[in-house]
Amino acid sequence: MEAQEHEEYISAMAVDANGKLLLTASGDGTLGVFNIKRRRFELLSEPQNGDLTSVVLLKVGKKVACGSSEGTIYLFNWDGFGATSDRFALRAESVDCMVPITENIVCTGSLDGVIRAVNVLPNRVLGCVGQHTGEPIEQLAVAPGGRLLASCAHDQKVKFWDTSALAAIVVDDYRKKKKRGGPLRALSSKAAGGGQDFFADLRDEPEAAPGDSGDSD
Repeated sequence: MEAQEHEEYISAMAVDANGKLLLTASGDGTLGVFNIKRRRFELLSEPQNGDLTSVVLLKVGKKVACGSSEGTIYLFNWDGFGATSDRFALRAESVDCMVPITENIVCTGSLDGVIRAVNVLPNRVLGCVGQHTGEPIEQLAVAPGGRLLASCAHDQKVKFWDTSALAAIVVDDYRKKKKRGGPLRALSSKAAGGGQDFFADLRDEPEAAPGDSGDSD
């Protein structure tokens, strides 16, 4: 079988739990849907800003999240792949790779070398899991159970991070107004290996208006 609907490279793929649909993220900014059982290409989403770099399933398969080279996470409803249902702009240069830790939380890797833990719906940046200081992160992988995260970057190192505490985090829809300019929270002492000078450049965006689910960090 061969499908050539994408105009650019395919950066990532994911399959649903039933092994029916293959989802593809592409450099042309679209999400592709290929029906494996029927052996046919179903559709392409509307193009988004920047390259789509990663794709994961969340919310027990009800949501699909795609990272982008512009630092935005795009969300799609299952069976509603034509257009995004929500988007979340991170305070990051890019979202080059992404892995789910729980049904609500993903870890993202970026050009700035920071691994961010992000809650999806409600959209929050929870903090920094780890970092390859100043080196773009190439790939992330999580062990079964979501207790250990591995990362590799241009520093030619593979690092391991304890993510067991993320499973206990519950994010409320209500969000306290934070002081503008607060640093990105380090979720462990090892995550803050670069010290306060490194995190000084990682600032929260201004608080979004009530009801806007695409608030930024």
